[in-house]
Amino acid sequence: MESAVNAGYLSPMSGYSAVPSVDGGGRTRAAARGRRAAEALAASPPVAATPRSPTRALTTAPTPSVVSAAPGDERSPGRAGPTAAASARDTRMDVADSEEPDVDINEDDEDEDASDSDASNDLSWISWFCSLNGNEFFCEVDEDFIQDDFNLTGLSSQVTYYEYALDMILDVDVPDTEMDERQHELVELSAECLYGLIHARYILTNRGLHDMLEKFNNVDFGRCPRVYCSGQPVLPVGQSDVPRHSTVKLFCPRCWDIYFPRSVAHSHLDGAYWGTTFPHLFLHTYPELVPERNPERYVPRIFGFKISDKSKQVQRNSGLSRRGDARGEDMDAR
Repeated sequence: MESAVNAGYLSPMSGYSAVPSVDGGGRTRAAARGRRAAEALAASPPVAATPRSPTRALTTAPTPSVVSAAPGDERSPGRAGPTAAASARDTRMDVADSEEPDVDINEDDEDEDASDSDASNDLSWISWFCSLNGNEFFCEVDEDFIQDDFNLTGLSSQVTYYEYALDMILDVDVPDTEMDERQHELVELSAECLYGLIHARYILTNRGLHDMLEKFNNVDFGRCPRVYCSGQPVLPVGQSDVPRHSTVKLFCPRCWDIYFPRSVAHSHLDGAYWGTTFPHLFLHTYPELVPERNPERYVPRIFGFKISDKSKQVQRNSGLSRRGDARGEDMDAR
């Protein structure tokens, strides 16, 4: 009997699977089975095709060979990655590369502390005092000037613990057994006061004026806060030569007026440490530093109009109102 097998395939969109067509007696049964299978597939939702599992146990399946990718090779999601041994070896290499040599931090800190202590020991008391925050207005007084007793005349009566304070300024070692902690603090305060009074005398000498000139050129004393002085550098000045009378002020060579220091650290300094003579002797020694006075003055206005000189506020500010009140009192007395 002559039979021919024709393989016929339908489009996947129709939901049918391949149905063989067989010539002969089984044609009707095959057609019926094909129709039933087609109806069942049409009634059920389409599912994704899964690969057929092998008939043998998985343990007997051959192990596929794994090829590790070279560094920088981008693998597709389906390809296998490096083996566990290669991963462990790469991890050990990364850890070895990331390890750094041990550094003894304690030894470095000890070396820095030792260097700092050596630097502080080499620093004199005068240099240490002038380097403190808030003492920028001071200059370093020469030790030769301090060792001359003539330059210290009359200071022993103004400073307590005078001898100990002088030894501290000159870095003379004082046995710790001679003073307790409280007395040592008092000596430190006396040393600061004594140095300030010596400083007031030193800055009146040629060497002292030259040292203050460098600080003036560096604008270490600040600038005038007045607008029309255009940032003129100022000089420290005291309102009294007696200690503990008033704090230091700033004298402006352009407007010839004094102002409070801007920094709070300078507001506690005693004005006697610079005295009443220094800024004027300084400008007398260096007349080329005296600027021209700015004649421009602030003019108060109300809605753009200048305030009349006959107004009460102008007369009161100029002192004319007090003169008028005094004249009126004289007239009433008569």
